[in-house]
This record gives sequence, C-alpha cells and structure tokens, in this order.
Amino acid sequence: MRQRLDVLSGQKGNINQNKTEILKIIRNLRYYSHPRLRITTTMSKSDKKKDVKPPEATNSSSSDEDEGGEDKATMDMIRRFFAHTLNLGGSTDEKADLKVDKVIPDLSFEGFAAHWREHGFRKVVTMVGAGISTSAGIPDFRSPGSGLYSNLKKYKLPHPTAIFDLDYFETNPAPFFALAKELYPGSFIPTPAHYFVRLLDQKGLLQRHYTQNIDTLDRLTGLPEEKIIEAHGSFHTNHCLKCRKEYDMAWMKTEIFADRLPTCEVCKGVVKPDIVFFGENLPASFYESPNEDFRDCDLLIIMGTSLEVQPFASLVQRPGPRCLRLLINRDPVGQASFVPWMNPQEQSLSYGKPNNTRDVAYLGDCDAGVLALAKALGWEDELQQLIDTEKEKLEKKQPQRGESGEDHDDEPSTAANKAKPHSDKDDEPSSSRLPQ
Repeated sequence: MRQRLDVLSGQKGNINQNKTEILKIIRNLRYYSHPRLRITTTMSKSDKKKDVKPPEATNSSSSDEDEGGEDKATMDMIRRFFAHTLNLGGSTDEKADLKVDKVIPDLSFEGFAAHWREHGFRKVVTMVGAGISTSAGIPDFRSPGSGLYSNLKKYKLPHPTAIFDLDYFETNPAPFFALAKELYPGSFIPTPAHYFVRLLDQKGLLQRHYTQNIDTLDRLTGLPEEKIIEAHGSFHTNHCLKCRKEYDMAWMKTEIFADRLPTCEVCKGVVKPDIVFFGENLPASFYESPNEDFRDCDLLIIMGTSLEVQPFASLVQRPGPRCLRLLINRDPVGQASFVPWMNPQEQSLSYGKPNNTRDVAYLGDCDAGVLALAKALGWEDELQQLIDTEKEKLEKKQPQRGESGEDHDDEPSTAANKAKPHSDKDDEPSSSRLPQ
C-alpha cells in the first residue's frame, strides 16, 4: 500500500503526509464534481494524530497492519473519485455493480442493427462531415503534395487558410475563385454514404440532414432541399457582398469557368458563393431547426466528422436521453475529455464505456459502415439500385467539366459506380468542409 500511495503522490516520503496531501486535493476538487458524487474526505482523529506522532517502531507488525487497512480504504476512495469524476483508472466494485438503464439491451453494432430490424425507427436525424465525401475524389487540405494547402503556393497567400478568410477575400478574391474552378460542384459524384441518407428519406424516416460540407453532393442524390441544412453553406446560392442581390448556381458557374471575377450586375460588387467563411455567421436555419428536428427524434446518425468544430458538434447533445446515437467514422470521436466534472451536463458520446446507455459506434470507412448497415437491414439491393439509378440521371443531366475547355474522361468519378468501401480522412478537413 505504501508503494501505491508513493506512486500516486509521485514522490517518496512519509505515507501519512502523502495521504494528507491527496485528501486536500480531493477536498478542493470535489466542489467541481458531479452533484451525485458523495465522497467523505474528512480526516479521522486517528489520521490527525498520526500526522503529528508517527507509529513507534516497536509494534511495527500491528501498526503496519492497522495502517494497511486505513490505507486500503483511502486508496479505494481515491480510486472511486478518479474513476467516477475524472474518468481515470480501472474499475471498482461500485462501478462493477452499477446498473445502467440501456435504451436497447445490446449496444454493439450488431445489436443495434437487430433492434432496427425488429422495432424500426420513426424519426431519424443525420449529421455528416468531410469523411463522407473523400471517396468522391474531393482532396483534403493537408496531405503533403496532393492536399489543397500544398498547392496554394502559387497564390502567394499570407497563410493557406486565408483563401477562406472573409477579410482577405474582400481585398483579393481571385485566389478563391481560381480554387473554386477546380472544386466546383458537378465535377464529383455522391458516395454510398450520401445515397444512404437519401434512402432514409425515401423510406419516410429522415427528419433532417445536417452537413458541414459545401460540395452540394447531398443535393445531387435527389434529397429534397427542405431536408438539408448546410451548416457551412454551399455553392448553391450566391450573393453580392454590397447590395445582397442573389445569383443562382448556373450564373456563378458561368462566371467562374469563363475565368471572370463574378461581379454584381447592379452595383458592380463582388458576388460570393454562400459558403461560410471565417468571420461569417452560420445560416439561420442551423439555429432555428434543431428544436423541432430533435423533438421525438429516436435515432441520430453521425458520419465522417471529427466532432471538434463548434457549433456543429453540439448537435450530438440535442436529442433526448432515450434517442439512440450511431457513429460511423474512421476514428473514435465525440467522447468526453478527462475532466468531465467541469461540465456535469455534458452529453458526450459514451460508446465503449460502462455507463453507456444509448451510443453505438462503427469504427471504419463511412461507405463500409453504411453498406454493412444496409446489408444487416436487408436494404443492400435497394441502396445499390438507388445509386445506379441516380448516377445514370446525373450522367444524362450534368455536362462534364469540358465546359472549361479541359479534357476529361466520360466517367466523372468511380466512387459511386459500385458501393465500395473507401478511406476517409474525417480528422483532416477536406475541401468539402470549411477548414477550421
């Protein structure tokens, strides 16, 4: 026990002195802990006496025995504190005995799919980030050599993110429009993850689709506009920065591919796509819709996002406590930091934790995740048919980028030819999402 206390305190020395210091720390921290946590940190009289008068060496055997019992109780208390309050350390007897009221009995991916098959859901909300668009061929920002930031040197920007800075855009908009020509919607095809969201709507399950992406791939699936909230805006609409006159996507595309600076026909101001730049507010719909969307929502699906960009990431906290939350993502994200006692009301994702009541995680590529889910639900053929049908429509409806005079293959993208898994980089911002 002496060694364990020495390790915890980080120094060798008198065991009672170390124990006293640890108890002082706990007394200070307990005021910030969860109100339901009750830990008694008052030192007994015997403890105080021991601080002043160490045990005599003559009765070392019995004294060590008594001290060992008290030390064990103290260590158990400390372990419970750090396990419950700071989310550190191994399990304790109390944690093992903790009864969690789970929304469904089995919170594994397989258990979740079985529950969906047997009981279904009524009101599904989806929230997605750049990870669902990378398999469409949209480059990320930070990959050396191929990333967008690596290829912006020719614009002589003060820093790479300046290309999405409103102040810089107002003084020098040319770099942005040159980049926009390379990334303009219509050059890419939606991924299986995009089409899975469309399938949810087709089945009458989708309440709303929240996206961080600016690539409009959600719209290209045929998802109704009223179901989409583009939290970071998109190329779909455009406004003059001076008089606020609105211009449609076709007008903007013509200007960009003609290598002209988009200029307002009324006041000659610069016309900017309604993408949320640094220094701009998110669209009003992002703040107005959640109250209605998450009322009675029984499933939230989160895909391809690091859940680090606020206020978008806060959407995970909007559903009620009985709403299941499914994460489909390459990396584990959205869980509380090691100091959740700073915000007792925090509702971070809890998959893989003993106190998990409603969170499920599929850690892997987004396309692979939706394909696995579709297969488990018996929707695999429907999803593939939807992909094939909508892709055929896009090929007939949308001209290729040959409008700009460049040579292109007849196939705009291979991402949605067949529903194949892809490698998304949800922790590295892509051009489909405003860099943060």
